[in-house]
Amino acid sequence: MKGWLRTTGIWQTVWLEAVHATRIGTVKYHPNVDQGEVTLEWEVEGDYREKTVDLRISFKGELIAADRIQLQSAYTKRAIDLFNRHIFRTPFHHMGWTWTPETPNLFDVTFELKQGDDVLDRVESYFGMRKIHTENGMVYLNNKPYYQKLVLDQGYWPQGLLTAPSDDDLKKDIELAKQMGFNGCRKHQKVEDPRFLYWADVLGFIVWGECAAAASFSESAVARLTREWIEIVDRDYNHPSIIAWVPINESWGIPMVQSCEQQQHHSLAMYHLLHSLDTTRLVISNDGWEQTTTDICAIHNYSHGGQEEPEKYEYYKQSLATKEQILQAQSAKRRIYANGFAHQGEPILLTEFGGIAYKLGGDEGWGYTSVSNERDFVQDYRRVIEAVYASRVIHGFCYTQLTDVEQEINGLLTYDRKPKCDLNEIRNIHEMWNQEIVEH
Repeated sequence: MKGWLRTTGIWQTVWLEAVHATRIGTVKYHPNVDQGEVTLEWEVEGDYREKTVDLRISFKGELIAADRIQLQSAYTKRAIDLFNRHIFRTPFHHMGWTWTPETPNLFDVTFELKQGDDVLDRVESYFGMRKIHTENGMVYLNNKPYYQKLVLDQGYWPQGLLTAPSDDDLKKDIELAKQMGFNGCRKHQKVEDPRFLYWADVLGFIVWGECAAAASFSESAVARLTREWIEIVDRDYNHPSIIAWVPINESWGIPMVQSCEQQQHHSLAMYHLLHSLDTTRLVISNDGWEQTTTDICAIHNYSHGGQEEPEKYEYYKQSLATKEQILQAQSAKRRIYANGFAHQGEPILLTEFGGIAYKLGGDEGWGYTSVSNERDFVQDYRRVIEAVYASRVIHGFCYTQLTDVEQEINGLLTYDRKPKCDLNEIRNIHEMWNQEIVEH
């Protein structure tokens, strides 16, 4: 069995580019689906005096907005009405220009910083019109209930561990996941390469953003995690594919959060920090269990047992059946909420489960249950998904996991991305879902 290989040093792309002393700096987009407008913020670095910015917004090759701004300060903010543009005359919610995994519509944006007729800097970018919120115990995407079918993705490759071999490999992971019928992923314990997020935006793939956990709790660990999340949100704010932030997983870094008020305050602080930095996304306070205030009740449950253990499966199925049974469960002997906290009506999602081990060559490995052939692999996958679909309170899931990783052989794909079964079989299982399940 392999052990975890340590990673260190630079593992994402280093980008060096010559720029003018006066240039476009930070750009942020704030889409408002309800009002049909987008607000743009940007800062100019260097001497902004006597400079202008030409702003152009296009949709599928057609220019829909253009503006020239005479800079009065380094910082500029503009709201652009999209609702009343001539190419969008049909009723708003049927325009087909919001961003979803099924219709990943993007608006192209160009900024040109000028002094007179001279172009000092040119930035090409994009944004998506996307709204995410919770209501009636469900997650809504663009004001419609949306059932999330996510897959846990640790983003490792045998050649470079955290580093993808190429841009095409980042794209391929999304394409394979979508081929299996997943509409998104939870990026587990990793702040992924921006190129992955670019392809998620372009191809249509939901992402839950996460980062590596601290090894233990301390005041310095609190400070480091706080600084890191400020940087994460600043870097990745504009990606419409990201709909949720996961600052803490399974009480890692806060092992006494069940009863320790200081660690509870840290969980609460991360929740409120992220909402203070970003009003457009959901925040999960502690994915798995011992949650404090949270936008999603995110539960981990691997108690389904193997195919030869029907009694465990029945217990697993019953533990997901009702809200009362879900909230009373204690995965890994941990309560769903920390002391002093309780479910407040937020959507309940099963955000880790499955983990069926199936080895295709190579070393032995580990999973939560195991099978020895493709037929049993597909059958066991169907079994654990059917239990989720049978629940009348679960409104989305995240299966463990996309690929094998080192000693973990519980992926739907091998470490080098070879399918363990006909991927259409997995898609067919996912398509058992229908709108009635969401509406319960």
